[in-house]
Amino acid sequence: MKHLINKDFIQLQATASSQQGVFQAIADIAKKHGIASSAEAIIEGLKQRELQSTTGFQDGFAIPHTQTEAVEKPAIIIVRTETGIEWESFDGQPAFFFLSLLIPKSEAGSTHLQALSALSRALMDEEVRQSMLDATTNEQLANIVATAISGGEI
Repeated sequence: MKHLINKDFIQLQATASSQQGVFQAIADIAKKHGIASSAEAIIEGLKQRELQSTTGFQDGFAIPHTQTEAVEKPAIIIVRTETGIEWESFDGQPAFFFLSLLIPKSEAGSTHLQALSALSRALMDEEVRQSMLDATTNEQLANIVATAISGGEI
């Protein structure tokens, strides 16, 4: 699963100040790097998923995700904002660290569930969350996430 994350799929210090802004940042990265054929379809897919139930996790983290025909290859895109954004998270706190999982419709059952499970498990570990928060470069963060989702220790 390490192939899902790449330093180029990360935007630290994003200026988004709303859920729509975060979705736009994710979609722009996806389109720029050939992960998706349509930024609009990614935004719509993320919105629709959020309407089903919140993807807000805890401690400022959220895992917005979608599976759509517009996604051409599975990826994890990370956006970290300067300020917290209301996300209806489980702990009631605003989110500022977004690990977005984009999956092609054809891989909806297998890749999607494995990656989502791996991300959720990684975020349950306080040491992993702290390592992610402490990362100062895209390379550091990509390595931390790749290691965490493949079951390795940080």
